[in-house]
Amino acid sequence: MNRQLPLEVYWLGRVDYDLAWTLQNQIADEIRQGLRPATLLLLEHPHVFTIGRRGSRAHILWDDVECTRRQVILRDVDRGGDVTYHGPGQLVGYPILPLAQTGWEGDRLPQTDFIGYLRRLEDTLIALLDTYGVNAFRREGLTGVWVNLSLPGGSSLPAKIASIGVKVDRFGISRHGFALNITPNMEYWNGIIPCGLEGVRMTSLAELIAPPPTMIEAAAAIGPIFARIFNFEPSLLIDGQPLLQSLTVIHGS
Repeated sequence: MNRQLPLEVYWLGRVDYDLAWTLQNQIADEIRQGLRPATLLLLEHPHVFTIGRRGSRAHILWDDVECTRRQVILRDVDRGGDVTYHGPGQLVGYPILPLAQTGWEGDRLPQTDFIGYLRRLEDTLIALLDTYGVNAFRREGLTGVWVNLSLPGGSSLPAKIASIGVKVDRFGISRHGFALNITPNMEYWNGIIPCGLEGVRMTSLAELIAPPPTMIEAAAAIGPIFARIFNFEPSLLIDGQPLLQSLTVIHGS
């Protein structure tokens, strides 16, 4: 068995999207220089629609007036995937991991490594949901995590409960990550075509179990699962406020 490496897991609370992006870049640079171990950031965002590299503005259904009324900002981002929503009540995880071996100088990781990384993120979320008695699964050809919703008459409908979109830079360090719906206001999904999938049904833990876990409970639960699946040393949840305060760049400059 490979030696387990250290992992730091931080709970940041509710963080502005741009500030979290700045923090990801700073941590990734520190990891590249060997100044920081692999890091998992756990947080919530205020309302934001993000458009990935393969996304289209046509998949945002609300106009600027409606987005402003609902306090939603729009951001074009460099992750994979299409359009998604982040907001209060959604557990967002940003794993910043050195996926390539030390000294990697290629333009990108081999595709098998990249796909394997996505599958392990899905495995992490599926295992977390299992601890709450929720049977979750992946669907062939679709990145993310799904559950079956029961319908009248005994039938069921697959619904998406977690989205995944990542970037791996030329040094093999990951950014972006996953978003698990725990108690978000589901009305905000009406403003987009989630992941560019027409007719997709989104759901949340609050629609499946009562009571759902709090955000901090879910954050504390997912850290050990993530460490196990990615073969890191177990890590306690760390208060991320000092980390936010340590940013060496001026946000918004």
